[in-house]
Amino acid sequence: MSEREQEKDLRIHSKDISEGANRAPNRAYLRSMGFTDADFKRPMVGIASTWSEVTPCNVHIDELARLAKRGARTGGSAPLIFNTITVSDGIAMGTEGMRYSLPSREVIADSIETVVGGERLDGVVAIGGCDKNMPGCLIALARMDLPAVFVYGGTIAPGRHNGKDIDIVSAFEAVGQYNQGTMSREELHAIECSACPGAGSCGGMYTANTMASAFEAMGMSLPGSSSNPAESSAKHADVEAAGVAVVDLLRKNIRPSDIMTKKAFENAITVVMALGGSTNAFLHLMAIAHSANVDLQLEDFDRIQKKVPHIADLRPSGRYVMQDLHEAGGVQAVMRVLLDAGMLHGDCLTVTGKTLAENLADAPPLRDGQKVVYPLSNPLRANGPLVLLRGNLAPEGAVAKLSGLKSTSITGPAKVYNSETEATEAILDDQVTHGDVVVIRYEGPKGGPGMPEMLSITAILIGKGLGETIGLITDGRFSGGTHGMVVGHVSPEAQDGGPIALVQMGDMITIDGETQELTLHVSDEELAKRRAAWVQPPLKYTRGVLAKYARSVSSAAIGAVTDL
Repeated sequence: MSEREQEKDLRIHSKDISEGANRAPNRAYLRSMGFTDADFKRPMVGIASTWSEVTPCNVHIDELARLAKRGARTGGSAPLIFNTITVSDGIAMGTEGMRYSLPSREVIADSIETVVGGERLDGVVAIGGCDKNMPGCLIALARMDLPAVFVYGGTIAPGRHNGKDIDIVSAFEAVGQYNQGTMSREELHAIECSACPGAGSCGGMYTANTMASAFEAMGMSLPGSSSNPAESSAKHADVEAAGVAVVDLLRKNIRPSDIMTKKAFENAITVVMALGGSTNAFLHLMAIAHSANVDLQLEDFDRIQKKVPHIADLRPSGRYVMQDLHEAGGVQAVMRVLLDAGMLHGDCLTVTGKTLAENLADAPPLRDGQKVVYPLSNPLRANGPLVLLRGNLAPEGAVAKLSGLKSTSITGPAKVYNSETEATEAILDDQVTHGDVVVIRYEGPKGGPGMPEMLSITAILIGKGLGETIGLITDGRFSGGTHGMVVGHVSPEAQDGGPIALVQMGDMITIDGETQELTLHVSDEELAKRRAAWVQPPLKYTRGVLAKYARSVSSAAIGAVTDL
């Protein structure tokens, strides 16, 4: 196609910029940034960059954004880079800063929508790296429904210590070992210095890698891109190809609403279950589906969990990291296995303009001799490890991750704490012992606010040797790096008067992953008395972003969204 034909084919840019003498001032602004007459005849593509120096997940994305811009220019558009914020979950973990993490997802989505809407852009390439800017990007793309491609910034390489691969969770767990007296300060420091060797997102099948895999399965990322490492030529090729691809989507008028269908979300859930992904997938996929006007329910996760086996031996409960999966054939190879077994909808459209089945027809198989992915005939677990729980303690639902557990049930006395800080102090002071069920409440979307993740506290429990012998439930969240008998997203949350607000020290609680039960062994009559005496505490913040978030956020059971 000639340049003239390309321009004619792509002349879809808003007439309020490209035509009319009264638009000369608008064009004058763009000329100051290098636009020419020819550019006004091309669609304007926004490159939504989440570059930042506050997290290794995003520190390299400025270079990736420039490559995406080059691809979009090559494809025939007039591209522009703009930025949004990010918060490092790993750095915020265990501090008050963690309360800002989930709200940042909404800020990111709102900011991308605001720039694209305000600048009248025609298409978008969004590049995300850390946990919340990834679903934040997809929420925005779903809302705007303009031709768009998402690109994952890529996984970090594993660190090395004493001849073994380690990652950020190794550092969190080392804190517990140091506190227990089984690790020296020098060893802790050595692990700290080695855990994160460069740019990229946390290396296990934690939240970032989980969501990247889900987005590729959903069809919103280019084939193979979710498992390509951050610091690789393959990742550079991903973003440049995404720039070209979004212009092709403009030509074909393929939009997120054509791709992000109910079946596409089912594909994403299937891949998350097979890989043993983060419990945060429930929250983020529900939120994205809300923005995409797709009727996704927790029961859909439950239905798919029952039929999809867990086949990837990935951290935090397994042995390997995302780079190992990449070397074994990548997410594409896993999807090919699932498609061949009839577990994926092959007819779903993707950002290539082809169906998922057409994309996977040329995908490489799992490499001979690889040990990361088990065969479907001999899985790590016969069904998915992410389990929906219900019961009188969580009428709207709760989520547990059962991978790697020797026992999937516990009944024990409650140790009740009204904050993560209070619980952490009790655990470090040895007030929690084998057989207890720790309850951490008022940490939900409103009560936290921000539904903070609790990787620090679960890592300390593992380091102290309690990871397999206690239960932990919360209306907050857990990091994708968490493992153990932990249950999060308990809904309704304590701040809304959910049953978790009524638990008292010593009450017996049952967590059972096989029967999917979360039960408080207290009579209905006693719970009614406690409810009559319960007084809703005031919100923790009265001004600023956290106050606005707490006043507007929904239940975790529908994704903790703010645009109901």
